[in-house]
Amino acid sequence: MTVYGLIRLTDEKHGPGLAWSSGHLALLAGVLCFVPVFRGLSRMAAEGRGRGARRLAGAGFAAGLIGVVAISVQAGIDLVVGFLSEDRAAMQVLFERVQSRPMMEPVFYSVGPMLFYVGLLLLMVQLAVLRRAGAWRTVVIVAGIAVSMVSLDLLPLGGLLFLAALVTLGSPAPGVSSRAS
Repeated sequence: MTVYGLIRLTDEKHGPGLAWSSGHLALLAGVLCFVPVFRGLSRMAAEGRGRGARRLAGAGFAAGLIGVVAISVQAGIDLVVGFLSEDRAAMQVLFERVQSRPMMEPVFYSVGPMLFYVGLLLLMVQLAVLRRAGAWRTVVIVAGIAVSMVSLDLLPLGGLLFLAALVTLGSPAPGVSSRAS
């Protein structure tokens, strides 16, 4: 996400070309990296817990995965539209054709991608409540989500905040219990 955001900032025309394609490939790669992250978070949240906690962790995992799929499809559509277009105006025509299809806009451009954030937040809150992750991590995730939603220009910051919250989760510091890392 950070790489996509940085490439996006360098692309003044936000149109077809190297920056558009490489940025969307970076977005696709970055979001796919969250599949094992969501799996790991859900396992941490469900491990040794009752049925309710396991179901909640499963719901967070499912929401996150649906979000990953939606964002991946969106990135794929954006790549294809970029490859098929000569300029931004041609892209706009193709985007309008794609997004005019029933359910395309909500599934792949608004509600679906939002589930990525819902799943991530649900799992992080659950881990904080269970004291399997420090509450500060959830606060940092919320900040990352917030800045990402304010503007696509803030995606690099959002990605760095996600990284800060997740990078050491699950691997305790020396002499510290893994339960509250």
